[in-house]
Amino acid sequence: MPLMMKAVVKTRAGPGFELCEAPIPQIGPKDILLRTRATSICGTDIHIYNWDTWAANRIKPPVIIGHEFCGDVVEIGGLVTEVKVGDFVSAESHIVDHTCDLCRTGMAHICRNTQIIGIDRDGSFAEYVAIPADNAWHNPPNMPPEIAALEENFGNAVHTALETPVVARKVLVTGCGPVGVMTIAVTRAAGARSIYASDVSDYRLNLAKKMGADLVVNPARENLTDLVLEATGGEGVDVLLEMSGAPSAIRDGLKLLKSGGHAVLLGLPSKPFEFDLANLVIMKGITLHGIAGRKLWETWYEIRGLLRSGAVNLEPVITHRFKLEEFQQAFETMISGNSGKVVLFP
Repeated sequence: MPLMMKAVVKTRAGPGFELCEAPIPQIGPKDILLRTRATSICGTDIHIYNWDTWAANRIKPPVIIGHEFCGDVVEIGGLVTEVKVGDFVSAESHIVDHTCDLCRTGMAHICRNTQIIGIDRDGSFAEYVAIPADNAWHNPPNMPPEIAALEENFGNAVHTALETPVVARKVLVTGCGPVGVMTIAVTRAAGARSIYASDVSDYRLNLAKKMGADLVVNPARENLTDLVLEATGGEGVDVLLEMSGAPSAIRDGLKLLKSGGHAVLLGLPSKPFEFDLANLVIMKGITLHGIAGRKLWETWYEIRGLLRSGAVNLEPVITHRFKLEEFQQAFETMISGNSGKVVLFP
């Protein structure tokens, strides 16, 4: 095995990344080392690439970016028994302590001491990545690597769509990036009555229709509120699944949500913003759910069930593939809005 590897690194505060030579990670007794097969770009990576307010307050360069990935196990620590060399695995990106009050009460996905791969420690935009063996998820040997790399992000969609009942309900999905369109697919599989979707990218709205949306709206040129109220007979929607983090989408979504409805929010705003809490939330008696990652490991078993049963097909979501060295073009493609999921191959 070589001593050095190629990696995409956030080398300093400010926009952009750099392709660097980095040492292959050393592993501890409870860790495993993966040879990365595929790794995909997440919306969080875009925040880091752009160096917005959230990223500037969270990321401490230098760090290798990337947290959605799969790979082959090439080395295991001395205390590892549940994973062996040669296994094909994906990874849960949230590394938890297993001992805090949240971990011990079934809420490990919001562990007080969470470290996130590719954010708080070196990640997967590299030829090799080290993770705790506890974070490995075994895949069938014949699973396409781009699908296996997508499981972590798909888990966000599954967690969001299934956090509140959607069966026979009218659902609005604001934000049709890759995780948004995957959320549409899960919501359709879960039996929603109707699904309305919004985004400022026509490319992504077309993808949303392909994945199961009944009505798509581009708020850059259409009135989302008017069109959804018309489609729902003036009632609005029962469930809001907010995937964009855009202040306008959050405000419009809450406005369209029925009194007593449920709003499930995954999208990260790039900076704090104001909205009418009294009239959009409190006086409407709505329930807000914040989504952080995936339930450990409940969501992962739901992922397995949805994929292996054929209830959800992720192939249409993956629209672009690049070599790791082409990361700049890959990020430009993702940022353009004219893409679904973008996957890198080290």
